Amino acid sequence: MGAGRVFAYGATAGLIADALLGDPRRGHPVAGFGRVAARVESLLWRDDRGRGALHTLLCAGGAVGAAALTARAVRDRPALAVALTAATTWSVVGGTSLGREARAIGGALAAGDLEVARERLPHLCGRDPHALDGPGIARAVVESVAENTSDAVVGALVWGAIGGVPGLVGFRAVNTLDAMVGHKSPRYRRYGWASARLDDAVGWPGARLTAALAVVGGGRPSEAVRAWKADAHRHPSPNAGPVEAAFAGALGVRLGGTLAYAGRVEHRPVLNGESGREVRSADIERAVRLSRRVGTLALGVCVAGRLVAGHLVAGRNQGRA
Repeated sequence: MGAGRVFAYGATAGLIADALLGDPRRGHPVAGFGRVAARVESLLWRDDRGRGALHTLLCAGGAVGAAALTARAVRDRPALAVALTAATTWSVVGGTSLGREARAIGGALAAGDLEVARERLPHLCGRDPHALDGPGIARAVVESVAENTSDAVVGALVWGAIGGVPGLVGFRAVNTLDAMVGHKSPRYRRYGWASARLDDAVGWPGARLTAALAVVGGGRPSEAVRAWKADAHRHPSPNAGPVEAAFAGALGVRLGGTLAYAGRVEHRPVLNGESGREVRSADIERAVRLSRRVGTLALGVCVAGRLVAGHLVAGRNQGRA
């Protein structure tokens, strides 16, 4: 069985497992990686970019190396290779848990229980919930669903199609490091620089594919394209910008604006401000459904791309023989 079919069967099985089960409840590999990365940080930390780059190299490089050795050990055993790809996909994607958290907050908002919504928001994003009213919480949830559709689903599938199990693991390792040390706090402004820049690089293709699929699957293609073209470049993140702008246009809402993170206030440009309306609690469910459609479409695109690439390489090799 070729590598393309291994990825096709394994990634499909992994996404089905995620849809049925959500994230592994115990012994989550990503949580284990985070504990190791935190330990490495405790040994290496200095207010220095070089130390931060070494941290990134050791953690992300170690994870990719271990995944490559494991994949190599089962590459001649197709059933095990598919099972490994499925298990890895299940452990690194998080679309179902993302949807559950978003829906829980949406349900609290719909019931008028603002305090419960504020309590649950930190499970989904780093905003300061006490600075937000109901529409502000709803907007934060929709923005998090959009961004994490790329980070938690599509980006992983893209790198799985490119690099198999090591690609899946590497993407999640880099994304986790960015979440841990890639923010602009005094402690991590220099130390986390390498992790943040690497995350921007590896997230680039998945973010563009996510935005494109939001255009296709959102039901408002012209509005989504217009918001993407007009507003994405104004966002401070090169990858969140296209995704959030395309989701804003697809859903017909305004995203962006003033944000608060643990006492730090940011004034971001408004996305889809010309034609979008204020986010409502009901829009959370619409965003979750769009996220699921985008994830399903991304699986199809990535599987098809991997199979086509495999056929092209095989044909080229036969031509040289």
